[in-house]
Amino acid sequence: MRYSFKNFEFDSDSLVLRQSGQSLAIRHNEAKVLTLLLGQTDKVFSKEEILSLVWQDKVVSEQAVFQNISHLRSLFGNGAIKTFPKRGYQWQLAVEELSTATQITPQKSSATTVTASPTSLANTFPSKTQRKIKGYWPYALLATIMLIVIIAINFQNKPAIENKVALKKIAYIPISSAQDGDNFTLADNEHFDFTALNNITTDEFHNNLELTYPELAKIHPLILTAQMRRHNQHSYIDFIVKGPSGDWQGQLSGVSSKEVIEKLQKHLQQQVIYDLLNTAQAPELKQANLSIAHQKSPNDLIILGALINVYIMMDELEKAMVMADKLAKISAQQGNWQQLGNALLFQSKVLTQKDLYELSSHKLTTAISYFEQIGDLKRQADAWFAHSWLDHQEDNYPAIKDSLLRSADLSFKANDIPRELDALTYLSILAYKHSKAGDKYLYLQQAENKMKSYQLPIYHFAKIPFHYAFFAKTPSDKEPHWKQVLEYTKLTPDHWVAQSSRKALMRHFIKQNRLSEAKVLIANVTTDNAENSYLRALLAQAMLDAKLFNHHAQRTFEQARLAGETRQSLDVALLLCSEPNTQVNYDFYSQYIQDNANKYWRRDNKEKLLALNF
Repeated sequence: MRYSFKNFEFDSDSLVLRQSGQSLAIRHNEAKVLTLLLGQTDKVFSKEEILSLVWQDKVVSEQAVFQNISHLRSLFGNGAIKTFPKRGYQWQLAVEELSTATQITPQKSSATTVTASPTSLANTFPSKTQRKIKGYWPYALLATIMLIVIIAINFQNKPAIENKVALKKIAYIPISSAQDGDNFTLADNEHFDFTALNNITTDEFHNNLELTYPELAKIHPLILTAQMRRHNQHSYIDFIVKGPSGDWQGQLSGVSSKEVIEKLQKHLQQQVIYDLLNTAQAPELKQANLSIAHQKSPNDLIILGALINVYIMMDELEKAMVMADKLAKISAQQGNWQQLGNALLFQSKVLTQKDLYELSSHKLTTAISYFEQIGDLKRQADAWFAHSWLDHQEDNYPAIKDSLLRSADLSFKANDIPRELDALTYLSILAYKHSKAGDKYLYLQQAENKMKSYQLPIYHFAKIPFHYAFFAKTPSDKEPHWKQVLEYTKLTPDHWVAQSSRKALMRHFIKQNRLSEAKVLIANVTTDNAENSYLRALLAQAMLDAKLFNHHAQRTFEQARLAGETRQSLDVALLLCSEPNTQVNYDFYSQYIQDNANKYWRRDNKEKLLALNF
């Protein structure tokens, strides 16, 4: 069936979409959803019906429906598909059904039709034309054979060409050994084109990451760093690949350094890693790509761990727990204590989000025991850091202090400066929350002294005034500290403390009607991301520019969804719902909030939600 609406035409049989006669790119599942909606425009389709009819027996989340509906709305406009809260989706535009029948006109033949009996046909000699055609057969046969040979040659050469195209270019800092300081190099092969960065160490790279990576990425967008260590006759490697759109990290082990390096190179051959590192992807797309990669490589436990992480990020905790159980089972069967400990960390994270603190604590304790067996100080530090939150839920400050000081000490022994500083500054925050005035300043001062002794770049020091702003009672008291954060992060304006402080100052200036100062905040901000688009939306709203507000707010939502920043997308969806603008699809954004807001976000925005009768 062919359908026509606005200046679009859609063929539900071939799943081809055209606009003004030109073909448009549309994904297969989007086309199937469109077929469903156009086939019954008077019906409201529930998410369950769409999942059943489009994806059939495949296991996908409800977010897949939302993502496909969102893409269709981006093509046809928000008004094309209406959301009915708690019911589903319905097509809204006027549709005309077109006939798909094609009229066939018989070909006229110049030849005269002759009727003959079987006897006469049998006795008829071939005509001159027939003899001429018959003479072409040897040549046609020869041409066919030549064509087959050419195709065969091209087919044999195709893998070599594909391998050449698929060559992965990675820069790397020579891999160091934690015990003896030896460096390991990586040799080019049929899969990789490696470039060694010999003028920088792994520690220097990570301690100066916000400054160093942007400069190196101009030539080397993908940078591998790793550290090797030996423990109980086994080699362990802890690696990170930094890319334009994120990081890919994992741990591997083997009986020798050579075996571990081979495992690392085998793991890094998988294309999904580079798709994620080079291109920003919405959580649903990440989940789909990682699910496919896991099906292709079910024994690659790093990919399985990444899939679990995405499920947690999407708040699909049951699926995350199922996969974490799977990771634990496979790891136990392989005797892989590293990945078994990681599985327990994932399980603890899920249980904590479900408020099952006692079970979560048990998982962390077990994880620590496995990490101790293999001498993994960094993961021990992570586990104690996570345990401090459980101690906080029990209102047990001495336990909080013990957990975070253990985390800081383990990080120090592992020579992991960022982890050590995170533990100390978090202890300062929790000391404040538990009214321990002495400790909140003591551990913040310790963190600052560590930064000085490590000679870290100035953007690290921005965390100090950021925490002082947290301690201050009123926005006016916080203001000078926020400004100092921005002063310290002039060279790194996209650092998270800079973004948070800029947002706080923007709200503060708008509330005090200091709009000229609010404009200055984003005058020189050039990065096009969700955080900065949100600030522009807030300013446009304060200046009563409805058109500009709508543009920046919708841009924020798109960028936040693509980056997987659920909290940011919820914030701007709530902002759009609070604005009486006829161009805003209120149903769409309110449904998004209903479907995606967790209890923590709802708690933080309780008053705004009540004001909108959510």
